[in-house]
Amino acid sequence: MPPRSVWPWRTVFAVVMLAPFAIGRIGAEVREFDARDVRLIIASGVLLAMHFIFWIESLYYTSVASASVLVATSPVFLAVLGFFLLGERLTGRTVLAIVAAVAGSVLIGLGDSGSAAPVQGNMLRGNMLAATAALFVSGYLLIGRVVRRRTSWITYVFCIYSVVAVIVVGIALASGVQLFGLSTYTYVMCGLMALGPQIAGHGSFNYAVKYIPAAMLGLLSLTEPVGGSLVAFILFEEVPSVLAVAGMTIVLLSVGVALRKPRSGFLRRAKQG
Repeated sequence: MPPRSVWPWRTVFAVVMLAPFAIGRIGAEVREFDARDVRLIIASGVLLAMHFIFWIESLYYTSVASASVLVATSPVFLAVLGFFLLGERLTGRTVLAIVAAVAGSVLIGLGDSGSAAPVQGNMLRGNMLAATAALFVSGYLLIGRVVRRRTSWITYVFCIYSVVAVIVVGIALASGVQLFGLSTYTYVMCGLMALGPQIAGHGSFNYAVKYIPAAMLGLLSLTEPVGGSLVAFILFEEVPSVLAVAGMTIVLLSVGVALRKPRSGFLRRAKQG
């Protein structure tokens, strides 16, 4: 499957799948949007679209395992942004978990250095693209934490995914990416990815972001590398190295440590004044 052709169809299929549930139900909420709501939703959609584009581009230079885990460094960005913008203060347990998760990401990067060369052979460039994708998705989740406080899940995700679809398809067409004449297998897989990673995966984050602080949500997203590597193994026969597997294990253990006491030991709201 050509990666650059996958994301436009994945986002379009996600919008189409959500449309029967959204149309007729979100009208009242949308009419109550003020200018700030519209700006935030558009900004969130742009950030998510850029996240997808940068992540896909990173796959042309580095492995799926490395790209997935580097994108999953978003808790670092979320922790900093959540503290300064939303007043969410981290406990020592969470800080240690984030540090350990970053260390696990480094191990995966080192594991990649001995793996088969990616398509264009510039692993550093690919890793930088993936890290930038992490910054974009952090901004997207942070905006979602604000907007979802007063917006239902179906309204938010349908509007966001619609914005993403317009942007990603527009960029694909402008770049000459092949969208038609692909194999039936590719279209079926795009549909499955829309239903799984897009709606069930990102959709669950968009549901949880209303209730879970930014850094905690970011840490939960660190489970993505396991899924990403599993999909890569099944579809692309990409086998992660022993060092990469060790790094992913550290990342997942870090998530477990952070979630051990989600109420009292994970994250507390900064005191006002």
